[in-house]
Amino acid sequence: MIDNEQVEEIILTLDDKLSKTISVLKEEFAAVRAGRANPHILDKVTVDYYGAATPVNQTANISVQEGRCLVISPWDVSILKAIEKALQASNIGITPTNDGKVIRLAFPQLTEERRKELSKQVRKMGEESKVAERNIRRDALEALKKLKNDKTISEDEYASCEKDVEKYVSEAVAEIDAAVAAKEKEIMTV
Repeated sequence: MIDNEQVEEIILTLDDKLSKTISVLKEEFAAVRAGRANPHILDKVTVDYYGAATPVNQTANISVQEGRCLVISPWDVSILKAIEKALQASNIGITPTNDGKVIRLAFPQLTEERRKELSKQVRKMGEESKVAERNIRRDALEALKKLKNDKTISEDEYASCEKDVEKYVSEAVAEIDAAVAAKEKEIMTV
């Protein structure tokens, strides 16, 4: 690594952006329904709680029951109907059942066709993340090339930095591939 503040800043920015891309992908994967009850599919569902749009997981206790059922127990029973409406309005694809005290979301068994469809969706999300990583790499290399053209760093230093950038990006792509493979395995497990 070259002892240059501008180069260090470019590499740190690159690393930070690559990490953010991977964490966004993992968040998206958490929202993909894989046949098992997963409380994270409710992360983006908000309910009107005393005039403020509040995430469901901040208004109720969410637990998994028997692997295929989510039980939502609101701390304030008066918002039960509001939570039910929010769940119906969201696009999670499961109809909530309300028994007056809790709401249950029963996850149906996925068909083989639906599993393949979800698997394709996961691979597509992985590819989109790889494209984002390549764009981040391009930006970093352009910034380094500008430093080389401005004679801030030498040709050899540029070549060394280019190898560092490639190493960071290939590690991030490998992490994306691993995340995609793990999610596909989860989806295809019956």
